[in-house]
Amino acid sequence: MTTTDGEHPGDAPGATGLRGSTSRSTATGEQEPLFGRGSQFREFFDDPRWALALVRATVLEAAHPQVGAALIENSTFVVHPWRRLRNTLRSLHRMFGDDEQTRLREAARLNRLHTRLSGTDLKGRPYDAMDPAVRAWVVATLFESTVSMCRLSGQPLEQHAMERLYGEFQAYLAVMGDEAGHLPPTLSAFWPYYDRVVAEELENTEAMRIVLYKLFAHLPAPALLSGLPTVWATGRAVVGPLIGAITVASLPEPFRRRAGLPEMPGARTLMQGAYTAAGLARFLPDGWLRADAVLDVLALSPDSDDPRARAVTALHDRMRRAGALIRLITPLPPEPRPAPRTSTERSAEEFFREVLDQTGDGYLDWPDLAAMARELSTRLDLEEPEETRLYNACADWWRELQTALDTDGDGRVSAREYAAAVPSLAGPALIRVAEVLFDVTDKDGNQHIDPDEYRTLFRTAFHRDTAVTEGACTRGAFIGDFLSFMSGRRRSTPYDPLLTQA
Repeated sequence: MTTTDGEHPGDAPGATGLRGSTSRSTATGEQEPLFGRGSQFREFFDDPRWALALVRATVLEAAHPQVGAALIENSTFVVHPWRRLRNTLRSLHRMFGDDEQTRLREAARLNRLHTRLSGTDLKGRPYDAMDPAVRAWVVATLFESTVSMCRLSGQPLEQHAMERLYGEFQAYLAVMGDEAGHLPPTLSAFWPYYDRVVAEELENTEAMRIVLYKLFAHLPAPALLSGLPTVWATGRAVVGPLIGAITVASLPEPFRRRAGLPEMPGARTLMQGAYTAAGLARFLPDGWLRADAVLDVLALSPDSDDPRARAVTALHDRMRRAGALIRLITPLPPEPRPAPRTSTERSAEEFFREVLDQTGDGYLDWPDLAAMARELSTRLDLEEPEETRLYNACADWWRELQTALDTDGDGRVSAREYAAAVPSLAGPALIRVAEVLFDVTDKDGNQHIDPDEYRTLFRTAFHRDTAVTEGACTRGAFIGDFLSFMSGRRRSTPYDPLLTQA
């Protein structure tokens, strides 16, 4: 690997973990776990440096032509970055957790998801998320970025720990069912492989540029800050360019040069300072910086029934005052006021942008409805055949929409076509989507959605004062609410967070 210092950390050969095994033998005969408590990667779950390393790994993934094309065509990472981050962390927790059955179920879910991601990029090149070489590269970026985050923060991994970590990522691919050979068998063979891919295969892709220069500049506020546009915009204007500069400075120098990525003066010093400061945060008391807890708090709205909402509300009020002060002392023009409307109404353009256009490309097509099915399947932790039933129902709905709304025959529906038609979306296919969604949510099959099942689907919006806590949601009521939201373009306490949250 060519690092930012032109060095290869740890070229010595070493034995890696047995592929497909949950542990490996050390030179002394001891067994080291490859997953769960005691594994090397598990120690980094709540490491603050991961916030920087994960961005870096995502950039390196997006620079691969196949990954970049799949992200542009199918991913919701531009419009729903917080959702994507939360789902990624949840998946890693499942894969590197203690329970073997959970790990196997998650691997099967990821394989089903990847099977549905294939197509052709703008240059006519095919991409396939199940390509084992591409999957190996995604894992390689996670491994190398983990190694780099330790080195850049002044706490480099020892050779033994690096080999152990590499063995764990090899085992990750093995659980996914990938054959050996796409990721080099030893750590010493990994670095030439990594150098070759960086030098020969990575490109300055559109997806990579979005992550570096557009994602943070337009990053939607999490629920915690959704009512504080001035505070969020001010912080984003400062932090966004810094994260981009830090990420660029941490990338392999040959790729930076070949891709023409600019490096601002002092970026390397800034990068090392950021990694070092994040590394020092590791010494805070246990539990202070749990990644899942931080994301849960960010997803809380002030009116949530979560016990932490009281503190969130107090923090929200303080931030609101800070936003007022910022507006008072800065020459920025006032925020444009939204057009007057009732609390439940939403225009056709808003509904198209906020609900239907999940990928944010300005059009409605199959990847948008597939993204809805993917999010619903993830929340409900569906297995086959329930997941396929939901995808098939959404595919039928897409065909119904395409027939009714695609007036110019380009295979997709524009915002203008949608708004001009002023459609009633409650056709037979959408009704079938609602029926299937009820069936897969009703885990016990008693034809009622009880509070626990309701909470599983609407966990960010669930309130204990809702009617469902007094009894159960019937099939008719559930389907009626879903159709009312999707066809009436009215805001909904449970469905808005489910389908519009960032």
